[in-house]
Amino acid sequence: MNINSVLKFIEEWAPPQIVWQKDNVGLQVGNLHGKTDNVILCLEVTHEVISEAVKKKCSLIISHHPLLFSPLKKIDTDRDPISQLTELLLKNNLTLLSFHTNLDFTVDGVSFALAKKLSLTNIRFLVNQKENQSKLVVFVPENAVDKVSAALFEAGAGKIGEYEKCSFKGSGNGTFQGSEFSNPTVGKKNLFETVEEIRLEVLVDDWNLGKAISAIKKAHPYEEPAFDIYPLKNENLKYGFGAVGTLDKPLSEKEFLAHVSKKLNTAIRFSKGKGKRISKVAVCGGSGSDLLKEAIASEADAFVTADIKYHAFHDANKKILLIDAGHYETEILILPEIKSRLEKFLSLNKENSKVFLYGKTTNPINFFNK
Repeated sequence: MNINSVLKFIEEWAPPQIVWQKDNVGLQVGNLHGKTDNVILCLEVTHEVISEAVKKKCSLIISHHPLLFSPLKKIDTDRDPISQLTELLLKNNLTLLSFHTNLDFTVDGVSFALAKKLSLTNIRFLVNQKENQSKLVVFVPENAVDKVSAALFEAGAGKIGEYEKCSFKGSGNGTFQGSEFSNPTVGKKNLFETVEEIRLEVLVDDWNLGKAISAIKKAHPYEEPAFDIYPLKNENLKYGFGAVGTLDKPLSEKEFLAHVSKKLNTAIRFSKGKGKRISKVAVCGGSGSDLLKEAIASEADAFVTADIKYHAFHDANKKILLIDAGHYETEILILPEIKSRLEKFLSLNKENSKVFLYGKTTNPINFFNK
């Protein structure tokens, strides 16, 4: 199996089209056509990660944080750390893939992993992405509906939340008259025809529109099939920002602070909440303080995230228990989820490759207590 197959597998879960617009995900360094030997997962690439990858005979490194985030103006292997790491990857024939905000913004991604670690249930997005889906309507003769709908489903259309192969069908009459140069499947050229047809409707993510339209043209019996595209303002149930869930047993603020610190094995910063017991909890792995207003509006009792600025604590004070649990600590939890999915994928494809988690921390932050 080549590395491109791994890339496509993870992108099915975390599409690159949902990323923050300034992000850089996917291939960072290397060759997508290289063979998938062992794989090592890390939050970010360091010299130590590369050394462990070589030691464990890995051909592929998958990181959460991209190595190449801003455009490089030059490759300076003498002074620039990014250039040095790039050179080291290439010298050791290593390929690097990164999945950053696409893993932040998908179901069972970074925020969902954080929510599960904190023992939350009934987890859903804090804020769903929206306006990135369309309704695709195509008019099909009844005897070809199953073939066209199957082609659309194969192209990724018809998915709503946890359901797939979703469609709506309504019957009616279609009319047409082909020109002298037409080649109609039904009726004859230059004659006005009326045909019983099915109006087939499916929901499709905008980045799959091209595939869906190609599927229609390939599966539809008509020379020129008629179809409509309706842009939607709907919330996308599969992609969004942050997460919110509930504790099975409400905790006091002090108990919840201890719960977060223990589960994430870290010191935490916080501002006081409303003084009530904590039941509903909002989370966002990594830098999520921009979602503070949404967390408050959701009526969450607490919000766990990272990289919180001083004034955000003021904004939250006595409105919601705001907790900064650390960037590394709230994101590292996604690696076991990637490992589990990759191992199943490789097993299904009868690959003997092993998937490793980098065994040490790449967190540059240390704590000092006098």
